[in-house]
Amino acid sequence: MRHRVVITGMGWVTPLGHDIETAWRHLLAGKSGVAPIRNFDARSFPTTFAAEVKDYRIPPDMITSEKHKNISRATYFVLDAARQAWMQAGLPEPESVSHKPLNPYEIGIYLGSGEGSLDFTAFTRTAIGNWSRESGNLNMVGWGRDALAAFDAQREIEQEPALPINHLSMEFNACGPALNCLTACAASTQALGEATEIIRRGDAKIMISGGTHSMIHPFGVTGFNRLTALSTLNDQPQRACRPFDATRSGFVIGEGAGVLILENLGHALGRQAPILAEVVGYGSSADAYRVTDQHPEGRGAVMAINEALKDAGLTPADIDYINAHGTGTKENDSTETHAIKVAFGEHAANVPISSIKSMMGHLIAAAGAVEAITCVLTIRDQIIPPTANYSVPDPDCDLDYVPNKPRAARVQAVMSNSFGFGGQNDTLIIKRYTP
Repeated sequence: MRHRVVITGMGWVTPLGHDIETAWRHLLAGKSGVAPIRNFDARSFPTTFAAEVKDYRIPPDMITSEKHKNISRATYFVLDAARQAWMQAGLPEPESVSHKPLNPYEIGIYLGSGEGSLDFTAFTRTAIGNWSRESGNLNMVGWGRDALAAFDAQREIEQEPALPINHLSMEFNACGPALNCLTACAASTQALGEATEIIRRGDAKIMISGGTHSMIHPFGVTGFNRLTALSTLNDQPQRACRPFDATRSGFVIGEGAGVLILENLGHALGRQAPILAEVVGYGSSADAYRVTDQHPEGRGAVMAINEALKDAGLTPADIDYINAHGTGTKENDSTETHAIKVAFGEHAANVPISSIKSMMGHLIAAAGAVEAITCVLTIRDQIIPPTANYSVPDPDCDLDYVPNKPRAARVQAVMSNSFGFGGQNDTLIIKRYTP
């Protein structure tokens, strides 16, 4: 028996706000979450701006909690997002889970979680302290001694991508399937799709799923600058991400977390949970082409889209909105446009498409989860968020990108695309719930 999978709770921590309604309001207003980097001194970098989570206040109980000691920035984000989703789903308070009629072995976790940041403060302090200006050499013995003294084993462990799962399992007493994938920019869309499959086949009744990532640190920004993937429009950071625009010049790196509570429909109805939407389709593929590029013909993307439609039992004409991967790079936007044209045929010209990365930035492993939440909100409010900063049409990107202003529309079924480095392609279809 294949169980239906519904969404009963959502939460996020983003560059545009730390709760669902604030960030959604800012998205519809076309507000940008991009600003000069504050996480570290980036003045010497080719790109000096990012979409950081701003003015974030860590819940006091997380700071004092022994079980969440020394957790990474990304783990703070995902714990907060998961708490929001858990509460919206009407599930028991985390500290009282074991005293409520929930079977912990029926609650699982599937995240798309990225690596944490290294301890740059200790790294640079100990290195600079052992650098000789006169000789221009580093005293390796002294650096090793000082680095060992400054070493914090717990902090080092917390940079591992799988650690957020550990903290979520302790927070919610989730003892069921627990998995993490790090398929670059497609990670949390893949996590949501695979979590859906776990519930469909009956291996869990509730899945805490989504993603979290924070790469706004020296290594993260350096890596993407070396790949020439980031925009360097330092004098106009809020206009830097221009998906599908002819003048686009790269993406804007962001950070944050998004979590959805996925639930077996029968279980959700049995506890009279709020049902926000239903996950009806999931498609996944690999390009088998190149580590840093999609196949120029979008073959893997076409396959993921077609597989999601087949899984949902829908046709292109049934899709009312596509939340695009839409990074703002030359290659991605033209390839995604081509893939949509191939998969949707004549209907491609009729379906509205937008990219919230134009305002939210690219949250890397967390991007897909945040965009899936956006899809649910689009269905809820019957309004499509815009693609900001769109001004110059590109002949290679000639579809309807909902430029600059939100659009009221009848939206029953939405598609969300995520395409990652390494050629990973994942597509979700989310639909208004009907009994």
